[in-house]
Amino acid sequence: MTTISFCKFHGFGNDYIVIERENIPSEISLEDLAVEICHRHTGAGSDGIAVLEKLDGSDADYFCEIVNPDGSVAGFSGNGTRCAVAYLYYKTLWSEAGLRLKTRSGVKNYTMLENASEGSYVFNAEIGFPKFRTSEVPVAGDTFETVIDREIEAGGRKFLFSGVNVGNPVACIFVDDFDFDWRHYGRIMETHQEFPQRANIVFVRVIDDANIELRIWERGAGETSASGTCSSGAAVLSAFTGKTGRRVSVTSRGGVTEVDWRDEDDEILLTGRAELSYCGEWPTAKS
Repeated sequence: MTTISFCKFHGFGNDYIVIERENIPSEISLEDLAVEICHRHTGAGSDGIAVLEKLDGSDADYFCEIVNPDGSVAGFSGNGTRCAVAYLYYKTLWSEAGLRLKTRSGVKNYTMLENASEGSYVFNAEIGFPKFRTSEVPVAGDTFETVIDREIEAGGRKFLFSGVNVGNPVACIFVDDFDFDWRHYGRIMETHQEFPQRANIVFVRVIDDANIELRIWERGAGETSASGTCSSGAAVLSAFTGKTGRRVSVTSRGGVTEVDWRDEDDEILLTGRAELSYCGEWPTAKS
């Protein structure tokens, strides 16, 4: 039986199955593979797959495609790409200090800060610049205004959300606490007509000028313990609306991600960990 080699990594519990594109038979679609291998009960179980393809190095070193558990393709994933980069070091496919990773939302620059043990890495990632306009997030409507404190109704309840695109659309709802059924509202809002490409729904509690806490409903994946793009979006919007400074520690149920929205150039710098769970073989007969 033909199998597909993979390794599963996670960033603060947000787990991704990393696969080299050349190991996937051409007749198998990435969408179908993701749906089957990501299934928590009948598959290997993960929040998505990260598929790596070697490039010629002129613009970037590798390309990474992120596919969600429902088969939809993501523009970017902070944790997913970090897991993919960790795979390259773990498999000794890359050894230089920095790596340029091409994604659907542009080239991201990764620098390894720590290799504490085999399969455990800490990276800095320059992931680009936030986009705030209605057409860029995107949010329904023809205006080019920023999306701050716009009203949205979900499940009979009204909320105020702010939007940003940090490689994926992120909608943040600032709350005093999480003592409500945020999963219920996150599920509804993900596919709300306000978001023509769906959105990551993030409930944000501001602790102080340098700390925020999140609950995450991720587009195409549902509840996740952490998310690099959601952490980045929440940190940027917290700073943009004056609730925090530009350097923020973001706490989710999986752990703490450091986000620095740099003053000098507006680049978002994301610092986080990726750790190996295990490696295995996926039978192609299932796909």
